[in-house]
Parts: sequence; C-alpha cells; structure tokens
Amino acid sequence: MTSLVDTLRDFKGFSDIRPKPVAKDPRIPRDMGLPLLGYTLDFVRDPLALSEKLYRRNGPVLRTRTMVETILMYGPEANQFVLQNTDHQFSSHWGWWYHLHRVFPSNVMMMDGDEHWFQRKLMAHAFKKPQLVDYLARMNPEIKAGIARFPVGNRVLMFPAIKKLTLDMGAKIFMGADVSEKANQLNHDFLVTVDAATAIIRDPIPGTLMYRGVQARQRLEDYFYGMIAEKRAKQLPDFFSQFCHATTEEGGRFTDKQIVDHMIFLMMAAHDTTTSTLTTMVYALGKDQAWQDRLREKSMAIGSDMLEFDDLAKLDEHEWCMNEALRMYPPLTSMPRGVAKDCEFQGYKLYRGELVGISNIMTHYMPEYWSNPYAFDPERFSPARAEQKKNFFQFIPFGGGHHTCLGQHFAVIQVKAMMHQLLRKYRWSVPANYTIPYQLVPIVKPRDDLPVKFERL
Repeated sequence: MTSLVDTLRDFKGFSDIRPKPVAKDPRIPRDMGLPLLGYTLDFVRDPLALSEKLYRRNGPVLRTRTMVETILMYGPEANQFVLQNTDHQFSSHWGWWYHLHRVFPSNVMMMDGDEHWFQRKLMAHAFKKPQLVDYLARMNPEIKAGIARFPVGNRVLMFPAIKKLTLDMGAKIFMGADVSEKANQLNHDFLVTVDAATAIIRDPIPGTLMYRGVQARQRLEDYFYGMIAEKRAKQLPDFFSQFCHATTEEGGRFTDKQIVDHMIFLMMAAHDTTTSTLTTMVYALGKDQAWQDRLREKSMAIGSDMLEFDDLAKLDEHEWCMNEALRMYPPLTSMPRGVAKDCEFQGYKLYRGELVGISNIMTHYMPEYWSNPYAFDPERFSPARAEQKKNFFQFIPFGGGHHTCLGQHFAVIQVKAMMHQLLRKYRWSVPANYTIPYQLVPIVKPRDDLPVKFERL
C-alpha cells in the first residue's frame, strides 16, 4: 500500500508517461485562450457554454488548452472515431492519466488492451442477470427505509439526501457492509477525491485541493484494505466478496491492490453518478408536474413498492426521463484519450502522444440531432420519435466502444427502483422561477444541494 508520505516524497519526479508528439498538424485551428491557463476556468465553470463558443468559432476540430493542451473533436462522428477505437489508435490510460492518476490509479477506465480486457472480464460477472435480480431484491427495502426519513412538508436538500441513500445502498450491495456510522466521512472522502481530479495545482502540496484528495484517497484505501482478509475468507453475494474470489478460465485472480482500486472506483461511480442522475430527474419532475403525474400513474399501476425484475420493463417512461436527464446533464461532460498511433480524422493528422477530447454534453445539445435541445422532453426517447437513433454515437452518457460503462444496466435498475418508490409515496415541487445552479465539472451536481418541497400522498 502506498502511503501519503510515499506519495509526497516522489511527487516532484512524477511526470506524464505519454511520449512527446513528433509533430503537430498546423491546419488544425488554434484557440488557446489565456496564457498557461487557456480555457481551464471556463471549462470548470461551464463546459457546455465553452464548447458551443469554440465550436461556433472553429468548427468540429480545434486545438486548445483546458488544463492541458488538447485537440477537441465535436459531434457523433468524432465520438464514434475515438470510442470505437477500431485500430487501437487511442489510449484511455494516456487520456485519463493527468486527471486521475493520483486519486483513482489503476481503475478500469484508465486501462488499455489486454489488461483492460482481463480486468473487465473478471468484473463482468458481477453484472450478469442473476446478480442484477438479486441486487434489485436487496435494494428495495433499503430504498423504502431511506425515503421514509425524508421530512414531509419541508424543504429537503435532495442532493445530500440521495447521496447518503445511494452510498448506504451501494455499501450493502457492493461491500456487504453497513456504513451508516461512517457515511459522513466516506461521502466526504469520495467528494474530495473526485474534486481533486480537476485541481489546477496538480501536485499534492499541503493546503491544496490535490493534497486533500490524496489524503482522502489514503483513508479510503485504509478502509477497504481493512476488509480484504474477511472477504477472502468466505464467499458472499456482494461485489467485494465476488471480486476477491473471481477467477478466469485460466485461473487468473485479482490482487489485493487491484481489488481495492476497483472497489474505490466502483463505489464512487455507483453512487456519485447515480446521485447526479436522480437529482436531475427530481429537479426536472419538480418543475414539470405533468410528467411527474404521468410517471406516478405508471408506478401506481405496478401495485407494490417492491419492484420485481420483470416490472422494470413496464416503467419505460421512467427510462425516457432518465435518458433525458442524462442527455441534458451527463455526469461526465467530456472524455479524454491519448493518441497511441498516428491517425487521421476529417483530413487532420493526429500524432502519437497528443491528447484528444470528445464532448458528450456538446453532442447532446447539437440541434442537428435533437429538437429543441434545451427543453426537458422525455418523449424524444420514445419509440415513436427515437431522436437518439439518428446516430449511434450522439447519445453517450455511458461512453461507448470497449470502455462502455459496465454498470449501466445496474444504474438503470437503481434509478427506476428509487424513482418508483419516491413517486408512490410523495409529490414534490420547486418554485416556478427556480433554476438549479449546476456544477458541471468534475461530476454534475447542484451547487445549492437542490431544495425541494415534499408532500406525502
């Protein structure tokens, strides 16, 4: 286990592992922003507004600086070229390294090639249908108990309320543990670790955000390493135990370090991104009472708070709303990659060692593909309209290609199960003139925690 002291000792000599590009295509438009900082502050404040400005000025391919020098590529064709990665010309590891290597090292999102295939194959067992059926059965009573504690008739700060519930639920399903006494510390550590991914000062100098992120990461490591021996001793249905006992046909297994790295990243992804999506849905349905009533009617028709696995297909309109929330406010607004071998896109040359970035949030708002893109309109995902099918890579909240999110089906189940019970127990609203103040980077969340008025039905 790497200690904080070890990390601080070596940070000065730690440098990017990408090779330096041998050349840069001079035909790619340059729009570099401020000296040194470039458009970093604009990106952190509002990546959609920045992308729209850069796209209008430069077109679908440009060179700029958002934290690091990057070639930005906009639109479904760019998404497909980068994410399909048909000739292994892009490296996810090189792309994410700058942002994640100190706080989320060795996560599956940062892996390439055989290593990525091996780790993903081991993890995939935890997301097969029998496991998903079991997870739904176990999350139902946790949701029921959690939402029963919402203060009726008063304003509920939805983001922390949902985040605590998804963390408690995730801990029991993924870890087989009750973390209620540690929830505040764990939530804090996950938040700080995620925020450190976009720290402007990248070295863990005492007093900086990166330093706090490294400390939080150390506490998370200590917590998970402390559970390894127990999880290896006996096989249980939770993810943590399954990771400890998972093997390939050839007998390959996870090391303790790999398990801890995966569990920290999995717990972050499982509750942070789901919290983001549910918060956006609650906000949108608080503003649009007609859609809230429409979904409630569907949930009431189920006849029970406890969803069965076969009930999920009946909540199709819940999924339209989830997709619309993910379109408007995807938890991750962009995806970086490193160029692993020289290649060409739309006549421009990309050289090995350069960084490229695609913007899923920008693609989600392009009027060429979406009607009235700034409007909350879940019916755009209905079979009758299916706007997302104009191009397979225009709607990419879960990524695409080899790095498509392993947990996307679990996320749909979790969101449907929680929204189903909320709709059956409560009606909620936000003031007509209220607009949620969003923080879009690193993970979408409301700056004011989203105050919502709840009433019991």
